Amino acid sequence: MTKHRHLLYLFAVFFVPVVLTSCHSRKAAMKGQPGEIVKPRTEMADKYSQIMGVDRGDIQNGRLYAFIDQWMGVPYKFGGLDQNGVDCSGLAFLLEQQVYGVTIPRMTSKQITVIKRKYEEDLKEGDLVFFDFDGKQFSHVGIYLQNGYVVHASSRRGVIIVRLRDPSIYKYFSRAGSIIADTSVTDASAGK
Repeated sequence: MTKHRHLLYLFAVFFVPVVLTSCHSRKAAMKGQPGEIVKPRTEMADKYSQIMGVDRGDIQNGRLYAFIDQWMGVPYKFGGLDQNGVDCSGLAFLLEQQVYGVTIPRMTSKQITVIKRKYEEDLKEGDLVFFDFDGKQFSHVGIYLQNGYVVHASSRRGVIIVRLRDPSIYKYFSRAGSIIADTSVTDASAGK
């Protein structure tokens, strides 16, 4: 019986704090409500300012970067919509919903229909950026961040941040724009 108590004690001391800490930090990372701009944690602002070559003060949307941090590196999975795998349109769908409180269609072919077209130099955080891969128009989508950077679910590398003008992806760049303000889709049409 004492052996079991020692094992239970070791489990409680070493494993429970790790589990509680990781759950707590994940919840703490997504402060505020969708659509609300919350100040990012200092280490989060430092991390993403370095990745995108901007001042730490330019990283202002804590919900956005906390979302990206949670999804960074998640593998690509066609039709995926969770941490086991996500596709490009699924990432855009979840990000827009959880960060901005906007529900857009689930599929890339429908997402293109809810944007107001913009020139590349006019893009703002949260705008959708579309690409034509494999000769198919608007077959891939990413979300514009700032300073020419986009987050997207790459079929080879999973969720990553890349420079829009990176030659490997820019040659497929097709269209971009902001989500139309009165876009509202029901849960039933969001999944189609």
